[in-house]
Amino acid sequence: MRTGYKDLNIKTTINDTTFLVLNIVYERFLKSMPKHSHGNNSYELHYIPYGHGKVSINDQIYNITPNTLYMTGPHIEHEQIPVKNDPMTEYCIYFKIQKNSSHPAPDVDTVAYKFEKTHFWFGQDTQELYPLMQQIFFELEHRYTGYMIQVEALLQQCLVKIVRNYENRTQSKSHFSPSNLVDSKYIIVEECFLYEYETITLEILSERLGLSIRQTERFLKEYYGKTFLQKKTEAKMSMAKIYLNDDTINISEISDRLNYSSIQHFSYAFKQYYGITPSNYRKSNRIPDSHI
Repeated sequence: MRTGYKDLNIKTTINDTTFLVLNIVYERFLKSMPKHSHGNNSYELHYIPYGHGKVSINDQIYNITPNTLYMTGPHIEHEQIPVKNDPMTEYCIYFKIQKNSSHPAPDVDTVAYKFEKTHFWFGQDTQELYPLMQQIFFELEHRYTGYMIQVEALLQQCLVKIVRNYENRTQSKSHFSPSNLVDSKYIIVEECFLYEYETITLEILSERLGLSIRQTERFLKEYYGKTFLQKKTEAKMSMAKIYLNDDTINISEISDRLNYSSIQHFSYAFKQYYGITPSNYRKSNRIPDSHI
């Protein structure tokens, strides 16, 4: 039993390295595979989801059991020998790598560097490669819309998981850069209206943004198309509807929660916004009791 995909021109890039995927195979070994090796810049992933066997790697014998992962890089000789009464089944992916730059001092903390420098690894997979392999073959078999994007993304995940197997939970020294000041302002604005809509003032928001009141109003109008008051009213009215759909909260309490000075002030604001009073909205949206 063998399912294979080749000549697909699959490429995925990590850091300064492009990984060309030359062959993707799912195979149950009913006979031994003779000793062979691959050339420069060539790496082969071997993942065994189930079955048993042996593999000879550079003349050393390793026992194959379910969930075994081993990687063979350039010029690593390997020979696969299945157990006859429970032959191993293997997912195999053949990568060839191309460097995209000749930087004199490569970053040794990257996935690409660590993958390239590990020419041989053998052990039990700790990164749950099996569902990833299944998904890759599912995408290649069905070819639904966007499957090429999916396959490339899954292969990137595969490469990351391989390196994580090598390292056994080593934390990366590289991290995301902080967002720029404009992007940070979006988050400040949106969190204020999401979590502090009852009490936020234009002065407080301006201070958090590091802008003047006039600049803050201009920022809101430019990026959201609304004034501060419109944004605050929108948030409070949206929450008012949520409260009104809960019969355990009376309208007076809703008015207090939303920081209105009186129930009359809240009712007036709600009707101005939605064209209906809070009490009539609650009546019109009440879900009748169900009877079994």
